[in-house]
Amino acid sequence: MSTTNTQSLQERYAPHNACFGCGPANEKGLRIRSMAEGDLVVAEWTPSEHHQAFPGVLNGGIIGSLLDCHCNWTAAYHLMKQAGADSPPCTVTADYSIQLKRPTPMGLVRLEAKPVELKEDRAVIEGTLTANGKVTATCRGTFVAVKPGHPAYHRW
Repeated sequence: MSTTNTQSLQERYAPHNACFGCGPANEKGLRIRSMAEGDLVVAEWTPSEHHQAFPGVLNGGIIGSLLDCHCNWTAAYHLMKQAGADSPPCTVTADYSIQLKRPTPMGLVRLEAKPVELKEDRAVIEGTLTANGKVTATCRGTFVAVKPGHPAYHRW
């Protein structure tokens, strides 16, 4: 969970979302809380013991989920801003790649993401996960705003 008490993008725009990584309504999920800070979207999150791969090290699949959801919200937020809309479009991951740079120690991690390319209905986002002041994983992905008929349309 984030250490910040202000409302996250997820809480503001999708309070009933049940996504494992970012859904505020998923009691068993990771419940990341992404915050807009200018062009960056940031989050802090602290894992629990059951999120480790082996003693003292965060599981790579959890790292992938954190970066995927955080980058997806970065895309939704920036597509909303670009369109001058009042709420973000529902976006899904078209592709993403995670590079695990070094083991991520258990404890507070910081996520940062920013757009590197914005089109009308999609965004390419780059993100980082940092622990103890060192980048431990990076991500680059394409996130697409879905249209009526897609299962994720209006999921939030």
